[in-house]
Amino acid sequence: MSLKVQLLLLQAVIVCLATLITGVIAATLQERAIRTSYQDRMVAVAQSVARQEVILEAFDDPEPSRVIQPLAELIRQASDITYVVVTDADGIRFSHPDPGRIGEQVSTDPSVPLSGETFIGTQEGTLGVSWRVKVPIFDPGDGDVMGTVSVGILESEISEQFLSQVPWLLVAMGASAVIGVFGAAWVTSVIRKRIFRLEPGEIASLVEQRETVLHRIGEGIITVDASGVITVANDAAARLLGDDDLVGRAAVEALEPAVADVLRRGEPDGALVLVGERVLIARSTGAVVDGETTAATLLLRDHTELHQALREMDGAQSLTDGLRAQAHEFANTMHVLSGLLELGLVDDAREFIAGSTPGGAMGGGETRPILGQFELSALLAVKTAQARELGIVLDVRRDRGDAAADAPRLADDLGHDLVTIVGNLVDNAVEACGLGDRIEVSARIDGEAVVVAVDDSGPGVPETERAGIFVEGVSSKAPAGARGPHRRGIGLALVRRIVRRRRGAVEVADSPLGGALFLVRLPVEAAPAPVAPAAVPA
Repeated sequence: MSLKVQLLLLQAVIVCLATLITGVIAATLQERAIRTSYQDRMVAVAQSVARQEVILEAFDDPEPSRVIQPLAELIRQASDITYVVVTDADGIRFSHPDPGRIGEQVSTDPSVPLSGETFIGTQEGTLGVSWRVKVPIFDPGDGDVMGTVSVGILESEISEQFLSQVPWLLVAMGASAVIGVFGAAWVTSVIRKRIFRLEPGEIASLVEQRETVLHRIGEGIITVDASGVITVANDAAARLLGDDDLVGRAAVEALEPAVADVLRRGEPDGALVLVGERVLIARSTGAVVDGETTAATLLLRDHTELHQALREMDGAQSLTDGLRAQAHEFANTMHVLSGLLELGLVDDAREFIAGSTPGGAMGGGETRPILGQFELSALLAVKTAQARELGIVLDVRRDRGDAAADAPRLADDLGHDLVTIVGNLVDNAVEACGLGDRIEVSARIDGEAVVVAVDDSGPGVPETERAGIFVEGVSSKAPAGARGPHRRGIGLALVRRIVRRRRGAVEVADSPLGGALFLVRLPVEAAPAPVAPAAVPA
């Protein structure tokens, strides 16, 4: 059964059931209203008759019915009721709609009115089942009960009057049901349009697909409504932003300023943003269109691993170029030696070999790792080769004390952070320098801190700009406000965030080489020393 039919039938059943219940309640109230109206009228008539002086005086006559019967019939007809019966204390009738019943004993129990109380109820008498009221007649002299007045109307007359109004009630119920069914059909149509005429199975399938897409893909997805409140945030977005409580919060409060700015202005091509220490590419449809706020979607992709992969690829390419240069230099050396030997100049060949130097080697023959970190040494070896290819001299100044036996072994996470910091600072220096410039890198342990310094002979950083170069998006190598996935100004901002996380310090000053000096101090966190294997007994 289609959703349209289900909705229509369910609503039609509800409307009909509600109409039926309402009609039954209305009919019950109407019947009670008729009965109450008659009751009020009968009580008034009975009490009026019981107080009539003419009737009270007639009780002393030899034939009370001659006076009471005409008066009772007159009151009955004027009041539109079935009967008015007056009896004495023994229950003998003085009046009755059927004159032949006068002088007979009443057929119902008169004990309640004879006890001085009023009786209201349904009883079956000589005329049939009737709704009646019985009141006592008190002797004006001594106050004793000397008779009763019974006033009633047949139940058949009440039913007839009620049934005469039922057709109008049924018409009203039918009209309400018809209007309700048409209203249900209209509501069903509206609901179907709002859910794009989808069936329940299709809706369930879409929900499952949405959950699968949102929570199983690696890209972060965030949607906001027109008021700027986050309505959807998948697991990847929570992981990339480091916040599991995004839904229901204002985007400007939950997102970092750079991410919120991309969301607001829109960036279809993507822009590099820094979230914590992650480099992300953020794309957005824009929350402001033609000056009006609207719903928007933000897509976040982790660029950190890709950035690292590109850096490793560049290093591998530089390593390949360096090895190619070494092979070419070695081939030239072999050619010279071969020529000298062919000419019989053995002594000259020996002198040539003795004068050869490993100037083309990337590591300069140094095998000792910097600060005990092989990754850092490998990084600087690659950077040295890259700088040499650009005509830049990169000199790694080693602290001889870091090879001492008592030097602390740095924690692995500190070593990884040093690789990121040094890599970004050296890249920044290489991009700032040109042919013939010089870069000096030093790393040492000074007390309880690791000190890293990067000097260059480039143009330097003006003192007025030093406070802003660590701000995300600020770069001297690209126009201000540059956008897109190649936006610069990420490296130094990442360096500052890592330094702040480790409660260190970073500063920039004038270098003795004539360019800029970047100085980083990080507290040392020593790693536990490796446990030596236990000696095996002989």
